[in-house]
Amino acid sequence: MRIRYDEKVDALYIRLRESKYFESDEIKEGFILDYDQEGNVVGIEILDASSYLSPEELSSVSFEVKKAISSKSAVPL
Repeated sequence: MRIRYDEKVDALYIRLRESKYFESDEIKEGFILDYDQEGNVVGIEILDASSYLSPEELSSVSFEVKKAISSKSAVPL
């Protein structure tokens, strides 16, 4: 898993798996899920991220976690 924050556009992206992106769906205003061709969630984008997280949290949010993720993993929002 990789998490990146782009302060220029105020967007947080959580990459869950390395599968290629196929399509996306805005499930709630500003919350976008990216799917691979099999329908698995491969990423989550949060627009206007500073509305949800403090500047301190956002400044330390970029990191990478190497961990296997099950295709049945739930992504609560």
